[in-house]
Amino acid sequence: MNATTPRTVIVVGSGPTGLLLAGDLAAAGVPVTVVEKRPHKISNLSRAFVLHARTLEQLDARGLADGIEAKGRALDRLSLFGRLAVDLSDLPSRFQHLLVLPQYEVEAALQRRATDAGVKFSYETEVTGLTQDADEVTLQVRTGEGESTTMRAAYVVGADGMRSAVREGVGLPFPGKSVIRSVVLADVKLAEEPENVLTVNAVGDAFAFIAPFGDGYYRIIGWNRARNVPESAPLDLDEIKEVTRRALGRDYGMHEARWMSRFHSDERQAPAYRVGRVLLAGDAAHVHTPAGGQGMNTGLQDAANLGWKLAAVVNGRAGEALLDTYEAERHPVGKAVLRSSGGIVRLAMANRPWTLAARAALTAFLGRVRPARTRMVGQLTGIGIAYPAPRGAHRLVGTRVPDVALKEGRLYEALRQGTFVLIVPGDAHDKGDDRYAVTHWAGDHRTSLLVRPDGYVAWASDGEPADGGVISARIPDSIDSYSFRA
Repeated sequence: MNATTPRTVIVVGSGPTGLLLAGDLAAAGVPVTVVEKRPHKISNLSRAFVLHARTLEQLDARGLADGIEAKGRALDRLSLFGRLAVDLSDLPSRFQHLLVLPQYEVEAALQRRATDAGVKFSYETEVTGLTQDADEVTLQVRTGEGESTTMRAAYVVGADGMRSAVREGVGLPFPGKSVIRSVVLADVKLAEEPENVLTVNAVGDAFAFIAPFGDGYYRIIGWNRARNVPESAPLDLDEIKEVTRRALGRDYGMHEARWMSRFHSDERQAPAYRVGRVLLAGDAAHVHTPAGGQGMNTGLQDAANLGWKLAAVVNGRAGEALLDTYEAERHPVGKAVLRSSGGIVRLAMANRPWTLAARAALTAFLGRVRPARTRMVGQLTGIGIAYPAPRGAHRLVGTRVPDVALKEGRLYEALRQGTFVLIVPGDAHDKGDDRYAVTHWAGDHRTSLLVRPDGYVAWASDGEPADGGVISARIPDSIDSYSFRA
């Protein structure tokens, strides 16, 4: 294969994380190739079924949310275990719900966007090795025809899942453990339609989850504490029915299984997300239990954080130090998701007196204490995630900006240009430039906000512009280098 230009990025993995990242880079003018060892096919066997509010906001900033929403089913309450249910109807977001939608629908939308933006795809191409120097990364790959060759790029991002060849290529460990073994999955038809969009329950020794594909089939995920067998053990529909009856009280007349499998659920996180010119995102960087539906969402938000930063570096607008902020901001988020999803699954599987008592106490506490409930909802949905701000920064720096009303429309419509957005009072004058777009508050707000391309505050000022004047004079010239945070 031909050597690439110094500005080229290779993204390994064509799941949701890799596709969103590749699309963002291509939209910013960066030449991108996606390397995928699978054939050119979007599988309908994916495990993720939930899009949370913060992910929907990121998709809205790319003009994709409305189309994706039309394909899914909105749910304003998420049941976690027992009587603990998360009410989403008052989220401070345009999306006051979670969206139940199979992962392959998300992948299809992101793939269309990436293709339209000019991303190149190299399917049936498996990464077999990796080296890097001060200037580029070299991938050793094997094609579908069995040919061994190399590919070169300025940067490589591993979005190639739990068994990441990119992560292994840079020698990063993946510490953690298996939390639940012998989880069963099946795609089946049901004689009885479940009462809820998502059906989930745990009874101590069994757990079951049911979600619709929308094509007449349902995904069943189940676990029976009493049946801990190897993943190679045979699996039939009777076993799926039994665990479903244990957890849900009935099996809904399931039949016509088109796919069945066993898997184990791990909690793991790489100690670093960047090694030189190689970065990790999504499941290559962290894996969690399915509890709370945070896996795919966390990966997509990794990509939203990394994309604009990598584009700024590759396009010569920022130094490589900007890439360090990706790990600094997203590694703690991955760690928090490990804690929250692990806590949910452990409480859901509680079967001893003290663990059952702890679960009951937590449920009662969250029911009574609104701030604690708000923090939990913010963690699950991503709405509450904020990034660290340097000492002395404005109180809003690092916080998420909701889809505020502007004179020019909505903020997340303005973010579709992929640039920073400066929001100023209505009487301020500023032309902006190719680094940022200027918009005006629809109301009488006097705070000026510089919003990053991923929707977080980069800079803020409460001062009013003199004579209705220019705000940008107060923004340091190094806008793209991220040093404006200091």
